[in-house]
Amino acid sequence: MAPRIAVLGGDGIGPEVISEGLKALRRVSELYDFRLEFREAPVGWAAVDAVGRALPEETAQLCAASNAIYFGAVGDPTRDASLPPRERPEPVALLALRRGLFANLRPARLYPVLAGACPLKPAFVERGVDILIVRELTGGLYYGQPKGTEGEGSGRRAVDTMVYTALEIERIARVAFEAARGRGKRLCSVDKANVLATSQLWRAVVSEVASDYLDVALTHLYVDNCAMQLMRNPSDFDVIVTENTFGDILSDQASMLAGSLGMLPSACLGDGSATPFFEPIHGSAPDIAGRGIANPIAAILTAAMMLRHALTREDAAAAIEAAVEQALADGLRTADILESGATLVTTSEMGAEIVNRIRAPGQASR
Repeated sequence: MAPRIAVLGGDGIGPEVISEGLKALRRVSELYDFRLEFREAPVGWAAVDAVGRALPEETAQLCAASNAIYFGAVGDPTRDASLPPRERPEPVALLALRRGLFANLRPARLYPVLAGACPLKPAFVERGVDILIVRELTGGLYYGQPKGTEGEGSGRRAVDTMVYTALEIERIARVAFEAARGRGKRLCSVDKANVLATSQLWRAVVSEVASDYLDVALTHLYVDNCAMQLMRNPSDFDVIVTENTFGDILSDQASMLAGSLGMLPSACLGDGSATPFFEPIHGSAPDIAGRGIANPIAAILTAAMMLRHALTREDAAAAIEAAVEQALADGLRTADILESGATLVTTSEMGAEIVNRIRAPGQASR
């Protein structure tokens, strides 16, 4: 049977960019002679409008029965006031679909031809930027208990709890060490061990796991120092592993090294008990939805990550990535990465140009 992909376009620019990713997936499956089954379903505000829930039961069942989830985005700040916080798409749909997927892989690569789109001075990125952030995704402040707000007026009190177990830290550390072993063999573990008890446990457990990966050079940084070094010496980083909140912040910061949020894919992986989840990190961007100016590259690269990590099609994944690089080398740009001398294209035009550059096995790139 063909692998089944649950396609959840969602809100804002989600459906636009996922549509371009699907074109790339269909093209590469033709050229590399394998089948994929795509099943679309509503999620987010689109699902609220349709059935009154951000994650309908039918959508949840489809995701559970699929080999992978290909996800666009959810959220619309202009509508948040119409629902209580716990009923909005982000916690109801996004966090629910990620449950059980503890490893979030967020690569940040600056293509040499996009050096001018990076906000840093050329001297800071002349050695290249190719970073993989491995973010623990199911623990920490976002899920810890107790959580909530109590009291009234000036006496109101809010609590969020950061909790980590040694097992949670060990399993994400091993994912990061394995990733580093397949790249530059350098791993930086990020924490706040000078202040937080959870970070002290984090550092201790990561150091213990390091004894099984003597071929990988391990370093530790406090999160504030890491944020600074990402701007001063981004080329020094290979793989970064960190907890949920720090990873959320640092990966968005690192995204600017690539020139735009519209360039960054991501993958959410687990132990096989939950369906792997793949999404571009840029969010729904409702202010530009429907205007044909969104950058589909993050969604297309997310499709490549899905092929690699969920469907074991490294060849097809590499073909899509090579096509993206060729399109950029040929001077094609969406508005977010436009620079002097480049050719401005729309969302669908960029998608089509990338699809046209996907090469069959054995066919050299032009």
